[in-house]
Formats: sequence, C-alpha cells, structure tokens
Amino acid sequence: MSKVHVITQGCTANQADSEIMQGLLLEQGHSLVGEDEAEAIVYNSCSVKGPTITAFKKKLKLLRERGKKVIVAGCIPQSNRAMKELSGHSLLGTDQVDKIGEMVTDTLDGQVLVNVEKSDLIRINLPKVRTVSFIEAVPILQGCLSSCTFCKTKHARGNAFSYPAHDIVRKISNSVRDGVKEIWLTSQDNSVYGLENDTNLAELLDAIDSIDRDFKVRVGMANPKHMLPYLPALISAFQRDSVYKFLHLPLQAGSDGVLEDMKRGYTVDEFMSIVTAFRKAIPMISISTDIICGFPTETDADFEKTLAVVEEMRPDTINISRFWPMEGTPARRMKQIEGGVIKDRTRRMTELFHSVALARNKEWIGWSGAVFIDEEGTHGSWKGRNYAYKQVVVQSSENLLGKSIMVKVVDASSLDAKAEIVAR
Repeated sequence: MSKVHVITQGCTANQADSEIMQGLLLEQGHSLVGEDEAEAIVYNSCSVKGPTITAFKKKLKLLRERGKKVIVAGCIPQSNRAMKELSGHSLLGTDQVDKIGEMVTDTLDGQVLVNVEKSDLIRINLPKVRTVSFIEAVPILQGCLSSCTFCKTKHARGNAFSYPAHDIVRKISNSVRDGVKEIWLTSQDNSVYGLENDTNLAELLDAIDSIDRDFKVRVGMANPKHMLPYLPALISAFQRDSVYKFLHLPLQAGSDGVLEDMKRGYTVDEFMSIVTAFRKAIPMISISTDIICGFPTETDADFEKTLAVVEEMRPDTINISRFWPMEGTPARRMKQIEGGVIKDRTRRMTELFHSVALARNKEWIGWSGAVFIDEEGTHGSWKGRNYAYKQVVVQSSENLLGKSIMVKVVDASSLDAKAEIVAR
C-alpha cells in the first residue's frame, strides 16, 4: 500500500476529519509518513478566511512543483470547486471522508477523481488517529442553521444534521476508557445540536455526564441565536462537574445594525443577557468571543459600540479577524471599507483585548486548585487548564504532559495565569 501524509487547515471539526481519514488509511493498509517521504498528500483545506485560502494556494503550488500527488479534501473543493488551482487534482468533499482510502489508491494509479456529493455521513465512530493521546475531538453535527452574509463555511458544510446522542455517548465512553481526559465537542455551531429532532445541547451534555469516568468536556463554539430558547437548561448542564466552565460565544459586532446586516439573528442585548446569565450562575466562567473588524456596513460609530460592548462583557479571550470578502457571499457584493481603516480597527480591538484579558486573568491570582497539563511550552514551561479552561503556566524540569497537578496562581499576563506547583 502507499505512503500518505495529511495536511490540515482550519477548525477543530476539520482536525477531527483529518484524524478520521488517517484512521481509515491505516485500517486499509496505507502508512502515515512525513511530507517528504509521502507518495500522496491529503490536503484537508479550510475556506473560512482569505489569508487561509492564500496559504492553501501557495502550499498547493509548492507540492505540485515537487511532483506530489495531492488529494484536496475539505471545505475548499466543496465550496470552491471551480478554483483554477484545483485543476488536475483529485477532490474529496466534506461529506465523503470515508472514501479517502480508495481516493488515495485511485489517484496514485493515475486517475483524477471528484467526489463532492452531499450525504448524511455519521462519522463519529469511524476509525481515527488522535493527534494528542489524551484529547478527543468529537464532532456532534455537520453544518449549521444560520445564513451569515460573510460566511463561506455554510457553502461547504450545508444545513445542520445532528448525530444521534447514543452514538456520541458511545464514542466518548470508549475514548475515556482508552485514557482520554478531555473531550472537545465540535461542529460549525454546537448550539443547534438536535434542534431538528426536538432535543438540544443541554440534553446531550446531561447524557454525556452519565458516563462514569474521570474526564472533562469542552463545549465548542455556540451561536447566541439558537441557545436562547433553552438557555436555563444549558446553564444547568454547564454546572455539571464533567463540563469545563468555558463558553465560546461569538459576538462578531456590537452594533445591532451590523448584526442585522450580517444576518446573525440576535441583538446585542440578547447576547449580553446570555453572558449575564452564565456569569450569575458560574461567576468565574471563562468566556471566549469572536469579533470581525471592518464588516462592509460597519461605521466608525458602529465600531465604537463594539469596543464598548467588549469593555462591558470583559471576555477572557477574543478571536479577532479582519473582514475578508469571501467569494460567493453576500458581504462580498457590498461596498468594502478601506484596508487602512480595517487595520486600525483591528489594532484598537487587539489593544483593548490585552487590557481586558489582563484584568480578567489577574482575578485568578491567589487561586489554588487542580490543573490538567495538555501542552509543553518553551524554556521548561508547561501549559494546562483549570476547571474554567483558564490557561495556567507552570515551570518544571519534569515532563508533566497529561498529568493533573495542584497549583497556586501567583501572577498573570493577558494570555494566561502564572502558577507555582503545590503538589503533583
């Protein structure tokens, strides 16, 4: 069989798809190797932002120049099939990851194949290779129920199709039995889980909590619009010991007019009501949000409103993006804002983030408790997460990866809390 290397761009859902494709390739007798050694490259692509697509094109050109056989998978072939750079390459869509083995074999035999058909593939119990042995990214649905005017991912992933709760619970149960300590629930929008089947994310979390093992669940991005109807139940589910006190709630803009132009489906007041309700029930919950700077209809006054909302909500982390006019989206057809203005707004938002996040992280100084180490840092440092998924950094000459340790927070930066080890 062949030697294959997998390149992954994009979100946790894409990473989970790559792990599945690697598992299937191994099961079918292929071997996973480095890029230089590979006979075939599987390039699992992302179409979320302009710079990501630019990086994809540059890398694809280099692979072509090196004579590599490339199977382009993921969101780009699904949503941008006419892209000229894809010519001559086999293409595998987001709903066809289970076909990766035959796609590699046939491509190496000289065929150029296109398989981008839509299907309701339940992928969570397919074979996979974990990138990190103690972390499992578990997709709970495909697609979303929104129609945001700036988003290209919807073109690739389609409408929401939720996976059965019993399959998700079985997957997680098997994973934690194998030693996994962190479960990352992932999708394009976790808040819509089960809504087409008269269930919801809160009920799924309750079912997952029934697994009698020591593990934590991190809930991925959830759109404010769809969680409002079941908010009390969701907050109750987040209070369970098995769930990290971490909420990824994208704001995108602090102006109701811009939110309407984005077709986000909620108002600033509704967004803040969710933040307030979670913080009332779970005071030290970590809240992550997303901000787009320079959406076409965003005026200077609109941007000032966004700054004000960020100051009020005091998020722990912000994913700050410059607006990129993605091909095929309604926002691309709008009159665009000058690049220099967008750059300045991005700078101001970044400065505000560091100020707000530093203040939030300082609130943890003096806290003592358990931290699970999930990443090696530099210069003898180790990065871990506490019960609120707050990043905590410690120093140790010992390898702490995958261990739970007791620490005391003694300092903070805008990116993390600094701690001393109390006990291993």
